Parts: sequence; structure tokens; C-alpha cells
Amino acid sequence: MSNGWEDVMSTATATMMDETQLAEEIVSVLPAGAIRVCSAQREDIRYAVRGRSIRMRMIVLQRAALRKLLRDRDGLVKIEYLQRDLLRSIGVRKEFVYPRPRVAPAADLAPALALSAC
Repeated sequence: MSNGWEDVMSTATATMMDETQLAEEIVSVLPAGAIRVCSAQREDIRYAVRGRSIRMRMIVLQRAALRKLLRDRDGLVKIEYLQRDLLRSIGVRKEFVYPRPRVAPAADLAPALALSAC
């Protein structure tokens, strides 16, 4: 159930931020000198990541997904989740992409594998 405060916060977030500002908010959890905007293209925003103890080298945030996140009622919670996920991924993955690419479940791959074996 939604209360008035959540609706006000969601509206305020959507009107005060654009996708570039949201991207900066998401990556702000990383060390200050570790990131820089690599390119702000029409479809996505890319950040280069550098650091001795950091394995990650690239962050890619799709603008359409960020706009959707800005309009989402639960956007603030999802932004916090993205920030935590980014911090967890910094030492493990080379690239952080939002939204994550979909991976086909094993059940969907079984028919394709059977056909390719013929």
C-alpha cells in the first residue's frame, strides 16, 4: 500500500533528476578517483574504472533503463540495490551493465542443443 510520502518522493525524484544525474548517483559509491565518464552516448552512459585493487574496467548504464528507474515507485530502493550490487561487483567482474543481459534458462537451451546435435 502506498502512502502520500512515497508518491511525493517518486515525483520529486523524477522531476529533479535526469538519467545522467542518476548514473552519477549510482556510481558515486565508488572511490572518487576511480571513475570517469568515458562516453555519454545516445543509448547508454559509459564509465571507465581504474584502480590497482579494482578488477572492474567498465560500467555501462542504459539510458532507457535509467529513465524507467526514475519513474518507478520503488526507484529509491532499486537505486540503493544497484549501488550495493556495484560495490559487490567491483572486485569480481570486469564490466557492470545495467540492466543485466538476460541469460536463457537451461530449460530453454535444451531444445536448441538437441537440434544442433542432429
